Amino acid sequence: MIPQEIIRRKRNGEELGAADIKSFIGALAAGQLSEGQIGAFAMAVWFKGMSRAEIVALTLAMADSGDRLQWVDIDRPIADKHSTGGVGDNVSLMLAPIAAACGLAVPMISGRGLGHTGGTLDKLESIPGYTITPDADLFRRVVKEAGCAIIGQTGALAPADGRLYAVRDVTATVDSIPLITASILSKKLAAGLQTLVLDVKVGNGAFMADRVQAEILAHSLVEVANGAGVKTSALITDMNEPLADCAGNAVEIRNCLNFLAGRKTGTRLETVVLAFAAEMLVKSGIAVSSDEGESMARQALSSGRAAEVFARMVSMLGGPADLVENPEKYLARAPVEKPVRASRSGWLAACDARGIGVSVIDLGGGRRHPADQIDHRVGFSALLPLGTRVTAGEPIALVHAADDAAAEGAAAALAVHYRIGEEEPELTPVIAGLI
Repeated sequence: MIPQEIIRRKRNGEELGAADIKSFIGALAAGQLSEGQIGAFAMAVWFKGMSRAEIVALTLAMADSGDRLQWVDIDRPIADKHSTGGVGDNVSLMLAPIAAACGLAVPMISGRGLGHTGGTLDKLESIPGYTITPDADLFRRVVKEAGCAIIGQTGALAPADGRLYAVRDVTATVDSIPLITASILSKKLAAGLQTLVLDVKVGNGAFMADRVQAEILAHSLVEVANGAGVKTSALITDMNEPLADCAGNAVEIRNCLNFLAGRKTGTRLETVVLAFAAEMLVKSGIAVSSDEGESMARQALSSGRAAEVFARMVSMLGGPADLVENPEKYLARAPVEKPVRASRSGWLAACDARGIGVSVIDLGGGRRHPADQIDHRVGFSALLPLGTRVTAGEPIALVHAADDAAAEGAAAALAVHYRIGEEEPELTPVIAGLI
């Protein structure tokens, strides 16, 4: 394999064979390619694209670049969900234990915050003692005994993806649908999944702000995953406002616990969580219809079984055994809490979800640089949903900040991120489509 020949052929728009792609990715994982060669390959793909067969080959080669998990001692269907990222999107925290309580095994490998979007791992690190990188034996034991485990990617899973992504990040090639597809799915294939449900976000708070581009990405992910042998579907969901009524880390763990306790009914968040639970159960053959799957998910919540699964997962991964019963004993609170008040009377008509995510970073709840330390206490809570009628001076959110100056700045920024109109807005459905 001569790397520059593969790069040249892709640069010229030729279709690469599976053997060539496998050889190139093998050399990448082994450290035999320069960053210049990796960057040139990524740029060639960005400009020339890839056929569906090429993307499948790239995904499989990256999945095979490290370990592949096996679940031979688990007699449940192995399933997972992945989101392309959003603001106030803590669906995974509730979905994994709900799905496990309904009979699935969910080995969920999640990530940290990316850009303005929050990361599931950062949220879980709000829980004292929670281990996001357990060894393989503990990971398997938690999945088997608790039913689910939400952890971070280890260096042994799809290592080629880690190196390729690092180069993409600094060469303006992150937003390539073939490369996004291979990056997401290689980690999921390495996790040994049988079924996968994808949450492709669209809107001003998503990486894909355009519906057409979101659908192109969703089709790519679904077709490639199915082509690689994993039963997969995707829901396209709205991200023109935060999904939960909060954004941050510890505040979203509190939100998760309130959801599992049945205190978040009738919300957009509930709609999305139950829709994904139903889709996972149908795809895995446990439910025969979406209605049956949603009914099973509701029962797992109302009976307390989902909360019990979450508590067991947290305990087995090093967190406090009584977190569900005593969250305030363990989840740190920011020293300053300040309400954000409506500037005028009217309807909450629109918001800049991306701006809200950036404001969380400004508070210290996200990273500007990879080495930055996160303040898990900060963020926003009590965010009123769009379509709410408010009066001037009424709180529309609560800021959690490290000091008074940060609270003042965040409150002023959040007020700007919302538009209050005179007429009731026509709201976008939270679930825009199924692929």
